[in-house]
Amino acid sequence: MTTYRVCCFLRRFGAASSEPSEELGDVFQAYAGGGGAMGEEALRRFLREVQGEAAGEELEATAREVMAFAAEQRLLRKGGAGGGLTVEGFHRWLCSDANDALDPRRRVNQEMGMPLSHYFIYTGHNSYLTGNQLSSGCSEVPIVKALHDGVRVIELDLWPNAANDAVHVLHGRTLTSPVDVMRCLEAIKEHAFMASPYPVILTLEDHLTPDLQSKVAKMIKETFGDMLYTCETESMAEFPSPDDLKGKIIVSTKPPKEYLQTKNAAAVADDESVWGEEITDDRASAKPAAEEAVDEEQEAETDKKTQQGVDNEYRRLIAIPLTRRKHDMEKDLRVDPDRVARLSLGEKAYEKAIVTHGAHIIRFTQRNLLRIFPRSTRITSSNYNPLMGWRYGVQMVAANMQGHGRKLWLTQGMFRANGGCGYVKKPDILMNNDADKLFDPTSKLPVKTRLKVTVYMGDGWRFDFRKTHFDRFSPPDFYARVGIAGVEADTRMEQTKVKMDTWVPAWDHEMEFPLSVPELALLRVEVHESDNHQKDDFAGQTCLPVWELRPGIRSVRLCNHNGEPLRSVKLLMRFDFT
Repeated sequence: MTTYRVCCFLRRFGAASSEPSEELGDVFQAYAGGGGAMGEEALRRFLREVQGEAAGEELEATAREVMAFAAEQRLLRKGGAGGGLTVEGFHRWLCSDANDALDPRRRVNQEMGMPLSHYFIYTGHNSYLTGNQLSSGCSEVPIVKALHDGVRVIELDLWPNAANDAVHVLHGRTLTSPVDVMRCLEAIKEHAFMASPYPVILTLEDHLTPDLQSKVAKMIKETFGDMLYTCETESMAEFPSPDDLKGKIIVSTKPPKEYLQTKNAAAVADDESVWGEEITDDRASAKPAAEEAVDEEQEAETDKKTQQGVDNEYRRLIAIPLTRRKHDMEKDLRVDPDRVARLSLGEKAYEKAIVTHGAHIIRFTQRNLLRIFPRSTRITSSNYNPLMGWRYGVQMVAANMQGHGRKLWLTQGMFRANGGCGYVKKPDILMNNDADKLFDPTSKLPVKTRLKVTVYMGDGWRFDFRKTHFDRFSPPDFYARVGIAGVEADTRMEQTKVKMDTWVPAWDHEMEFPLSVPELALLRVEVHESDNHQKDDFAGQTCLPVWELRPGIRSVRLCNHNGEPLRSVKLLMRFDFT
């Protein structure tokens, strides 16, 4: 019995139950028969028919693991034909980490020997910022966290100090406080390969004189030593592969460009709810003439600065050079058959380009690297929808890792794939350069598969939150939202009913999602607590790559608003592909 005080009286509610939902109980009974226990042969049949495991040694190993787990928890019924796994043991194992929706072994499962341009790469933007883009502090701490989370592209903005004799990392022309460049470089060296052995790409926003470039070149060489990858020739005909570059740090530079024009750019704060605005398809909008003129003038000034003479030692560090924009999108996206390079586009310029040059972008990114970064008016460090980049094969969709919300959850979900190594191989549809078969993400595509999802139940909030966290006067009223983020045709969300006054909601809700491009589909899962008088409370979320979901009844651990796993909160869901 749980009690809540309301003024001078107590409201009493039944104790939270750990029993499986009605539909889960029906699944157990279908395999246990009338005896109340699931024997070893029935368990093998369940693993084949529901969990999708092929007969063989792996299935036998899983069956042994389940029985060992139940024995350790003292949830095996002993004795002849009536012995086996109890309903509680069955439920406990389904909720365990061993039954996670993604392979709990987190192994790299994709071919890693293709050129870098064949992979989506986990990319950070202004990696040193601790908060907003205007007044937060700069530190090596967010760089360390990003590397431990599997981020493989780190960005540093390099500026001279007031005396022009040392180099600081900061967001230029803002109120952000600087951090010394050596602290950032040493942090990268120490933590680069803690989460993944695959290469770290260091993009430098260079606002330095040749003398300071020479100093930075010396710092980089001395800090990274043999970890530093340098190219023997000035250009490459093809990028090396992630396998070739294991344990390497790669420098890539671009012309200096200020991300914030304090005089000309309007500070637009994103008015997001506690869990972020809903995901929408980003559409190109006409850029105001005044803003375009500012950008043109700024880029012209940038070109003059970069022509003043880069130090030769510094130049030799650049393994992946940036192609300076020609202010003509068709020329910018022209594919050179003899050399590869990297292009960088702002969010606004990219939004326009996918409308006018979508096919060019797909062809360009089959050989070259393209990076897109958030617009300067995202003062709060919010993010754009990363799928607008991935749909066209863009490898480096840069995200503000401190800008928590639905857009960043998608990025975190994408890079849970392939063992969380920070590199996810692009689907074959994006690498087909046949003119008749070039992928068009805006076209009406045939359905390849259907994902049927059943949301059975959730539990764990009662262990991780105070009794009055969601509601002062009663247990929570939870509902789940489940959907797909992918190409436009596949994108949609559905919602369960609200389960009133319970810490262990049992929804038993089934939904189906037709998928035309499952290779780019991410499963979105959110739980909220319904509130009639104010905004609904956030109760957990996760985002998972559809192509790596394990079929059957699986445990889905939810994360907090920052993307960190909640200690106890999980859902039991079923995934069936037809």
